[in-house]
Amino acid sequence: MKRLLTAVALATTLTLPAHAQNIAVINGKPVPSSRLDALVHQIERSGRPVDAAMREQLKEEVILREIFAQEAEKRGIKAQPEYRAQVELATQTILIRELFNDYQRKNPVTDAEIQAEYDKFLAANGGQEYRSRHILVETEDEAKALITQIKGGARFEELARTRSLDTGSGQAGGDLDWAGANVFVPEFSEAMIKLSKGQMTDTPVRSQFGWHIIRVDDIRQAELPSVDELRPQIEQSLQQQKLLDFQENLRAKAKIQ
Repeated sequence: MKRLLTAVALATTLTLPAHAQNIAVINGKPVPSSRLDALVHQIERSGRPVDAAMREQLKEEVILREIFAQEAEKRGIKAQPEYRAQVELATQTILIRELFNDYQRKNPVTDAEIQAEYDKFLAANGGQEYRSRHILVETEDEAKALITQIKGGARFEELARTRSLDTGSGQAGGDLDWAGANVFVPEFSEAMIKLSKGQMTDTPVRSQFGWHIIRVDDIRQAELPSVDELRPQIEQSLQQQKLLDFQENLRAKAKIQ
């Protein structure tokens, strides 16, 4: 009797791994737990955590998929050309996605690349920032007349509110907030950087938008974020650029007839 019980216990132990490999058996067909693991992994790769409750929901989804897939096979859907065409497209999509994931894993953005990109950002945005105002009008004569009025005692801010074609800044008295010279069109920037704090242009400045009267209210050194603050954005941008270069390189090497 003891030997019989031992044999039964051994047999049960040997069959446990086989059962553990399946999450269910549906209409006699085992559903492997690897399907659930793959679904969990896919969600986790998107950045969402999978807790016990969600895992149970995903398990139910895997079971339903098997039920529906079995029914589709019964109805001969696998033999339909529409099905085969979609399978081919889906296979390509998965292959391409994994190709890109593999490339990015093997070609990560380095700290040196991030620093180099940050240095470019500093070079382009460093230096001085200007707190300026402007009034935009249609003609040079109108701009000259407004300059005369301001020099005669009219308030720049009030004329900006009532006369500027740039209604956005006009409502704020022509205020353009703090900005580096590089954010403006060249004609505007060239005139602005020649002004001292509190100074206004003596003559109208022409750009593609019309005629400007510019006043600089204040000047300061640019306050820029640190490399650590910009690291996520820089890393994402470099990842995208690397992947784009990889895609373009493959396209260039392909023999297309």
